[in-house]
Amino acid sequence: MAFNLCSSPSSLCNSLSSPSRESPKLRYLRVTTAVPLSRAPPSLQITHVSLSEPITQHQEHGTPQYPDAKKGSSSKSYIWVNPKNPRASQLKEKSYDARYASLVKIAESLNSCSPIQEDVYEILTGLGDKVLDQDAVVVINNMSNPETALLALRYFLEKFKLKKEVILYNVTIKVLRKCRAFVRAEKLFDEMLERGVQPDNATFSTIISCARLSNLPDKAVEWFEKMPSFGISPDDVTYSTMIDCYGRAGNVEMALNLYDRARTERWRIDAVTFSTLIKIYGMSGNFDGCLNVYEEMKALGAKPNLVTYNTLLDSMGRAKRPWQVKKIYKEMIDSGFKPSYVTYAALLRAYGRARYGEDALIVYREMKEKNLELNVILYNTILAMCADLGFVSEAIEIFEDIKSSGTNPDSWTFSSMITVYSCSGQVSEVENMMKEMLNAGFEPNIFVSTSLIQCYGKAQRTDDVVRTFNQLLESGVTPDERFCGCLLNVLTQIPKEELGKLANCIETANSKLGSVVKILIAEEVIEANFKQEASELFDSTGADVRKAYCNCLIDLCVNLNMLERACELLDLGLTLEIYKDIQSRSSTQWSLHLKSLSLGAALTALHVWINDLSKALESGDELPPLLGINTGHGKHKYSDKGLAGVFESHLKELNAPFHEDSDQVGWFLTTKVAAESWLESRKQTEAVAV
Repeated sequence: MAFNLCSSPSSLCNSLSSPSRESPKLRYLRVTTAVPLSRAPPSLQITHVSLSEPITQHQEHGTPQYPDAKKGSSSKSYIWVNPKNPRASQLKEKSYDARYASLVKIAESLNSCSPIQEDVYEILTGLGDKVLDQDAVVVINNMSNPETALLALRYFLEKFKLKKEVILYNVTIKVLRKCRAFVRAEKLFDEMLERGVQPDNATFSTIISCARLSNLPDKAVEWFEKMPSFGISPDDVTYSTMIDCYGRAGNVEMALNLYDRARTERWRIDAVTFSTLIKIYGMSGNFDGCLNVYEEMKALGAKPNLVTYNTLLDSMGRAKRPWQVKKIYKEMIDSGFKPSYVTYAALLRAYGRARYGEDALIVYREMKEKNLELNVILYNTILAMCADLGFVSEAIEIFEDIKSSGTNPDSWTFSSMITVYSCSGQVSEVENMMKEMLNAGFEPNIFVSTSLIQCYGKAQRTDDVVRTFNQLLESGVTPDERFCGCLLNVLTQIPKEELGKLANCIETANSKLGSVVKILIAEEVIEANFKQEASELFDSTGADVRKAYCNCLIDLCVNLNMLERACELLDLGLTLEIYKDIQSRSSTQWSLHLKSLSLGAALTALHVWINDLSKALESGDELPPLLGINTGHGKHKYSDKGLAGVFESHLKELNAPFHEDSDQVGWFLTTKVAAESWLESRKQTEAVAV
């Protein structure tokens, strides 16, 4: 029979590491039959308990869990048993393994019993009169019922003289942390002090993490800042936790200062804290900072979790960087994570904001396939995208999904649908949606009125435009610059004889804009410095609508065959930098860039450019080998027409030698020789006409 009795794990290690005291044969038998050091049972004396991991009967790597165990501990609790021994099962019953299993069963009984002192005490009397510190710790540490855990703590404190009461309090606070019972944890701390028990680092770190898990970052900060008054210095783990807590409490500066220190001193930071740091940078608009934290996290070997990925996806969505959203999402899937509802919501918002229509619709349909319920905010996000991109049929499908899902549309839902119908000129559908909106209890706001006017304008129903405008004024709403821009856009679509009706509305809404419009549409010449009036208008107009105003005014001039006025407005737009980089010149190519212009403004810019080319020839300048016009290849979202299609026919009318380039969509190119020949023929034709 082979077994070994020792008073502590260290003595067991010593006995197994002294080959000089045994014969080779005995050493061979020992090595081939001994249990691994990683399974050495713990000491009976307690000086430290980990509050982040459950207490187990075995410690990893052969390291004693309580290294300063006293030699007075019962040596019989440390029995190495040869598994081939006939008495192995009997001997194991005397080991602490069996004792541990019985303590866990008692903890399970306490979890399910009534939170009454008599019931709890009755179960614990089964432990007998000889209860060690470790017994009490194992029982409470394996509990999850805060009510019975507090009664168990009271029992152990009343019945036995324990050497390390602080550890028993710490594991009880840990149970409260499992249940997010932060208020009770605070009360238990006060009880500790009344009893004269001095808290240690583990006490504070457990309470702080309890506050963190209870979503009480301000309380975590409060307890962290109490530590020095008890003579306790936080460890690296607590400091790392506080990066997250300070960040969520709104003290961004302190969070980032701790993070800088963490990088310098190489603290271990968990994925939750990294997620908070990404969120901090994202909320402050430092989106590159979000990516830097993510890369540092991977460089340190910390594995992102689903929360990390979701936070990063949301930040990149708000940054309007859909290409990075795609990359991060792929990394998430490649790492084995399955997208959650939060993931899908972040993707939908990101693609919706960036107007990545096809990607957003793929995400939306995948959510519907998985029966994930969208809230009205997510529905509105994708509907607004459909309105901006002209996805009419898709918007109708989504609106029907909203109603069938039981989600109540709000004012923004109806506003988006009215925009969808109005931009495609579907008057009856707009009016029906307006009725549905009113029946749902929502009054039209200025955005709805803007869409309604746009719809009536497309249908050339000027009287309805005027009526809608008057209704807006009667409701007490002041027209804003975007609303005036919509009126101005309608002005370019209605018959000439009805311009006066709308001009009066524009003048009422914006006197400076109305003054410029009346100069343009006046049948008699109005004595005024037109360019000065237009300049004052643009100076008083917000930068986000200046180009729209200038485009519409030039379009109006083109419609009225007022080319000189159109050129004045284009020149003013270039001077005020409303338009930038319309023309470019290099040694090999001169180009005209029209992508950001309306049709009228683009035709005016072409006219000016052709004149500039003619003047260059007259002054003896050498044209480059290639000349090009870039119209872009896009089409209007609610129309099959685009600048490219219009310009192709217009260039043919001018007999211009520009031809669409097959390699560069939206580019019309010609050579120096062809351009010079054409410009010369134009000059001769104009001379004959004169």
